[in-house]
Amino acid sequence: MTALNQYERLEASGIWRETPEAQRRDVIVSFGDATLVLTDPRSDTPLAHWSLPAVTRLNPGQMPALYSPGGDGADEELEVEDDLMISAIEKVHRVIEARRPHPGRLRQGITLAGALAMLAAAVLWLPPAMIRHAAKVAPPAQQSDIGARVLAQIEQTTGTACHRPSADALSGQFAERLLGPGHSLHIVPTALDRALALPGKITVVGDRLVSGQADPEVTAGHVLAAQATAQRDDPLLQALRYAGARASFYLLTTGALPEGALDGYGEVLLTQEPAPPGDEPLLALFSRAGVPSQPYARDLDPTGEATLALIEADPYRTAPPAAPVIEERYWTVLRTICAD
Repeated sequence: MTALNQYERLEASGIWRETPEAQRRDVIVSFGDATLVLTDPRSDTPLAHWSLPAVTRLNPGQMPALYSPGGDGADEELEVEDDLMISAIEKVHRVIEARRPHPGRLRQGITLAGALAMLAAAVLWLPPAMIRHAAKVAPPAQQSDIGARVLAQIEQTTGTACHRPSADALSGQFAERLLGPGHSLHIVPTALDRALALPGKITVVGDRLVSGQADPEVTAGHVLAAQATAQRDDPLLQALRYAGARASFYLLTTGALPEGALDGYGEVLLTQEPAPPGDEPLLALFSRAGVPSQPYARDLDPTGEATLALIEADPYRTAPPAAPVIEERYWTVLRTICAD
């Protein structure tokens, strides 16, 4: 829908009725990649997805505009008063009409070629677009559920994340200190030498980065590096790409991924090596979190040759941050979280 780039963030209020007997409900109407998405404004839960090409206006020229997902015979009905939203929907129809073959003007062979081209475009374009849309509209609860399922897949390879009553609360405080409210840190008993950011504000690190580090700033650096990578490559989008278009459609329509959609994904995350984050976005995270970048840079390369930019541009090179990443006594406790 290249003609609709200007409307990709368009939203408007509407009134939706699922069946002729159902009660009318207030909804938020927004443009997806190839759909109108009707969302509950109180819970941000998607209620319906209408194919944009199939949306039909029931009362042309009258206001408020009335639409259905498939003509007069459809049960659902949507009322919209927003002029910009109405104009965008009308533009969809004009674009489709302009591209529709006209009998008598095109030869049969050209028509067939056009149909095959449209089919190829649907096969190649629609699945990725659906996956991107599913990642874009997933509410926090769905993201947390998918993140927990990815963590469970990782634990099948690494073993269950470590827990110790005296340290569990500290791991959460450590994550929130670095990344903000709602973030959690899970430490797995493996030699994983980096951190992984999962959907739902979940971060995973190997025990080597905790029990093997006298300096919490090194561990903090790996957590921030995982966050910088997640800002570049959305972990939810990566998980849904692995699950596939069919699973993403199931997520859109039911609110959850089908069982088995992420089987094997944990091993993929543990074995693949993503490109390192750029120095500038990473240093911005270090500065905002109040963490010096030099300890992390020296952990990556003790000589400092490969990480010279992180060392020289350390935001706390000349003066320490106002507060430590974690108090030394608490770090000592957290380092024992995987101890037998």
